[in-house]
Amino acid sequence: MTTPAPVSADAPTWPEEFAERYRALGYWRGETFGALLHERAAAHPDRIAVVDGERRWTYGELDRRADRLANGFAARGIGKGDRVVVQLPNVAEFFEVIFGLFRIGALPVFALPAHRETEIRYFCEFTEAVAYVIPDVVAGFDHRELAAKVQAQAPALRDVFVAGEPGPHTPLTDVARDDFVPYDEPEPSDLAFLQLSGGSTGVPKLIPRTHDDYIYSLWGSNEICGVDEDSVFLVVLPAAHNFPLSSPGSLGVLYAGGRVVLCPQPDPETAFPVIEREGVTITGLVPPLALVWTEAGPTARYDLSSLDVLLVGGAKFSEEAARRVRPALNCTLQQVFGMAEGLVNYTRLDDPVETIVATQGRPISAHDEIRVVDDNDQDLEAGQTGHLLTRGPYTIRGYWRAPEHNKRSFTEDGFYRTGDVVRMMERGHLVVEGRAKDQINRGGEKVAPEEVENVVLGHPAVHDVSVVAVPDAYLGERTCAYVILRADAEPLRPVAIKKFVREHGLAAFKVPDRVEFVDAFPQTGIGKVSKKDLRTTAAADQ
Repeated sequence: MTTPAPVSADAPTWPEEFAERYRALGYWRGETFGALLHERAAAHPDRIAVVDGERRWTYGELDRRADRLANGFAARGIGKGDRVVVQLPNVAEFFEVIFGLFRIGALPVFALPAHRETEIRYFCEFTEAVAYVIPDVVAGFDHRELAAKVQAQAPALRDVFVAGEPGPHTPLTDVARDDFVPYDEPEPSDLAFLQLSGGSTGVPKLIPRTHDDYIYSLWGSNEICGVDEDSVFLVVLPAAHNFPLSSPGSLGVLYAGGRVVLCPQPDPETAFPVIEREGVTITGLVPPLALVWTEAGPTARYDLSSLDVLLVGGAKFSEEAARRVRPALNCTLQQVFGMAEGLVNYTRLDDPVETIVATQGRPISAHDEIRVVDDNDQDLEAGQTGHLLTRGPYTIRGYWRAPEHNKRSFTEDGFYRTGDVVRMMERGHLVVEGRAKDQINRGGEKVAPEEVENVVLGHPAVHDVSVVAVPDAYLGERTCAYVILRADAEPLRPVAIKKFVREHGLAAFKVPDRVEFVDAFPQTGIGKVSKKDLRTTAAADQ
């Protein structure tokens, strides 16, 4: 077994034999983010790169802004390898900040707008961040006050930069400078940034991504999703999240020379007029938002005809929900199943309809290695359900500063244990059955929540559903289905949902033991359903 050569002491990386292979195959092209923006700006300086409301920045302007911030950051002593926590909403400043940091080799640590003191303090302390970039006030929350509290507790945090009214901190506009300040530019194999894991327990782990591996995921996604210089991508999810950043995301569209349009909120009343005004061709949603859009689409008073592709990912999109997309929005659905740690799967634009609605796609790369194994790490045959393991040219070999966790999350030969339970079809498409920890053990019988959810979603009165485990003294766990009814639906009794599931042929032990009707689900920072919170609620309500 080859020992990985660390890209830094904190981040395990690919063994050299794998790195050489990925370069020889042309996956790793030796590009950096800072250089690729220079190249796009030189090729078409007057083309619009980023739209934020009335602000329209060309590639030339974005490049100049990134240069000026790079000079300013360097002048303040921020350099290669330094960590900078970036917590900005969907605003144009997000891009000038991250490209400015990319230029000098500093590492953005991507925080989400919903994170608060506990998470931000952890990010700053754990990464020994030297700076923190924030907005002023968003949705009534004053990030400047949060920054002051965190700065008092994080000894390494020297600077807080504010996009907006600075309060006691430094305005971002004061950082930028025209005069060049020398800095040590990064290599393609260097770390580019740290992302947050999508784990639902405890504080997120940090995911180290290099220029080489992440840029491959961008152009690989572009090829599959049909992204080119004419593409107009709408960012409706938080800009810093991996899905809207790279699948193919804003960075993928900038790589292609297309246009990125920022949307402050993801609801149809905010997003639909932006689609009409900007001629948006492609966007990405998590399943709960996709359901809202498909419900609003048929009666929308805006012209959505420019929208060619709707990517849905971040969580399993059920077959019943997937079938609603084309009739409601008249666009092609592309399912995405991926993770910030690396592996991304897409249904292809020319896949048969049944493949698009019933699977979560196949990997970007022919050299994404996929294993589906049983509880003892023994490989299973196609069609059998098991644990997903993967390694490849853009899947990390270890979390940042997490040696003990890495021993559990990676096999000795470098396969990442994703925690997902899947089936692999004959043609390589994956069907996601759920997360290993979400499987419900009901008296020894295993219940996959997604299977039950898919049936319940077929009820004409149901808008959305989430099935979770409830502790039970006799069976160990029972099932509870939280159901949101459609706005125009008549009230239902729980027995109606149970009867519907039973009549659709599922085993009796899969019929929900409890059905609770709710108006909304608790959500994570990116808008996915928080099953952790639902499980807590279900246990408390017994």
